[in-house]
Amino acid sequence: MTSIFSAPTRNLDIVTLHEILRLRQDVFVVEQAAAYPDIDGRDLEPGTIQFWAGEGSVDATLRLLREPDGTERIGRVATAAAARGKGLGAELMEAAIAETRSPVVSIDAQEHLEQWYGRFGFVRSGDRFHEDGIPHVPMTRTR
Repeated sequence: MTSIFSAPTRNLDIVTLHEILRLRQDVFVVEQAAAYPDIDGRDLEPGTIQFWAGEGSVDATLRLLREPDGTERIGRVATAAAARGKGLGAELMEAAIAETRSPVVSIDAQEHLEQWYGRFGFVRSGDRFHEDGIPHVPMTRTR
């Protein structure tokens, strides 16, 4: 059975943080061939919470950011190739949404995942855009 974990980035042990960052690099930079600065400084902002799933490893991850305007943002949703299809991403999304305090939560979804994020109450909230050569759509979830 896989466990779901969460903690502020600043409270993570170095091995867990390394595994989260490595998974994000494996998925976004290597697999999706998007050379971009994944380590963007936002992980260390006060209020940022990392979520991860796994047993002895990080098989899936996402982060919850608290924005200056009081809204929240879910991002960096990634699942290791070997762990896909097991529902880990959905479990992490549900855990992150349960942790939110704001009436508005946003996400920049890869366009092909728009319906998947729709399962969690997110709806498109703007025009399609490209980020690192990948089509994305802004989405929001309002309570």
